[in-house]
Amino acid sequence: MGKLANKVAVVSGASKGIGASIAEHLAAEGASVVVNYASSRAGADAVVSRIKSKGGHAIAVQGNVSQEQDIERLFSETRKAFGKVDILVNDAGLYEFAPIDAVTRDHIQKHFDLNVTGLFLTTREALKLMGEGGSIINIGSIVGPMPAPGASVYSGSKAAVDAISISLATELGPRKIRVNSLDPGMVETEGLHAAGIAQSPFRDLQDKETPLGRIAQPEDIALAVNFLASDDARWITGQVILAAGGRRM
Repeated sequence: MGKLANKVAVVSGASKGIGASIAEHLAAEGASVVVNYASSRAGADAVVSRIKSKGGHAIAVQGNVSQEQDIERLFSETRKAFGKVDILVNDAGLYEFAPIDAVTRDHIQKHFDLNVTGLFLTTREALKLMGEGGSIINIGSIVGPMPAPGASVYSGSKAAVDAISISLATELGPRKIRVNSLDPGMVETEGLHAAGIAQSPFRDLQDKETPLGRIAQPEDIALAVNFLASDDARWITGQVILAAGGRRM
């Protein structure tokens, strides 16, 4: 029996990258997993297939979590399939860098719609299906507590994630629901490769300046999520945890 046996987890943005690894690691510990995706049905189906091939339970549910109607459908499908939610991982997010003179209203709006408003509304709906003792893990970023130049909008949205996590931990404590923010540094994902950063001088600099000698793999973040989701972390709430190999911006 895994540490998360008989638990139900919803992971937003789980069709690839960090979210996919989180979904698969939660399932490996016994959780039934709802793999949320916005557009990549093939990616989400592949995650579900890998989970089921190892004896786990999972479904894929489409939904853009910046859209309230999609969020409501996500949890309606969750209720139909599993009846409850024990673990929520708010992983879906957007990151685009831009200097201040290139920042537009649309650039600001789309970051906050997904990274902040979407997280709020997803959490609100999840709580309707969550009993006592649940765990909410919000995936932030190292640039929340340590903002980066050229990323003022993204940094601001992720700083909001940390503040929300701390506030909700206090608010939901009487229900024994824990809320934590997990803030990765650079992670080697499909997006990093698509952006041409995975093999670049900037990547090399990140490896060099990280005390543990490398950037993260998705599994590094997923294992930390598993800990926060489990009873091993039953006395941890309201925390902003850097998962960056000791890296400081």
